[in-house]
Amino acid sequence: MISNSRSSAVALAAMLSAGPLAASAGAADIASIHPIGFSADGAVFAFEEYGVQDGSGFPYASIFALDLAKDAYLPGTPFRVRLEDDGATIAKARWQVRNQAETMIETHELANHPGELVAFNPITELDDDPHKIRYRSVAVLPPVGEPSTLVLDEIPEPPDPGCEGVVERKVSFRLRFTERDGKPVNEVVHDDERIPSSRRCVNGYRLGGVVAGEAAGGGTVEVALVLVLSAGFEGQDGRWIAIPIKSPAADRP
Repeated sequence: MISNSRSSAVALAAMLSAGPLAASAGAADIASIHPIGFSADGAVFAFEEYGVQDGSGFPYASIFALDLAKDAYLPGTPFRVRLEDDGATIAKARWQVRNQAETMIETHELANHPGELVAFNPITELDDDPHKIRYRSVAVLPPVGEPSTLVLDEIPEPPDPGCEGVVERKVSFRLRFTERDGKPVNEVVHDDERIPSSRRCVNGYRLGGVVAGEAAGGGTVEVALVLVLSAGFEGQDGRWIAIPIKSPAADRP
């Protein structure tokens, strides 16, 4: 297990180097994301998002920890910090939220199992489909295994009186594989039963990436990173959610 002092020093160095870049984004409030890692058995996954609120200009940082089997937050999480002081910085917000989450990160040894960002599709990418990612689950060369294709479908929902005049439409989403390990499929891995209130006046999504880790018994566990787009003070706000998805190997007898 990594000591608190060592892991905190490493985290602070990363935060200080990332802070100015995120702050230069101006009025847009598309949160940056930093995967933290998986627990040793692959049952827990945590990530951090951070940014500067449009309108207020307040820096914020949050750490989310998910029980992947239940597709629910761990008790006592997420951890959230928003700084409203003059001169407050993203680096300070990230430092404070990391301190709040340190015990949870140490308990599950998340820093020892960071996983691999095996696919990433940021909003600045112009050539790729924002709702589709084709990837391999293992980051090696020469390649191992065949590719899988994950697709996000936006599903129109009935108008929300609370969002009238704010967004023209409100949508939920579905995640499905159209290809797994090189074979055509049509397999749903997530389908919204409802739109959580935390998504506010959501009017779109982007399939932002896939993080792969090791599950108990040596299998693979994967998490899809989805960017939730909603009406903001200027333009759209973007916040991240993580969706657990089974690996192809988990479906085989």
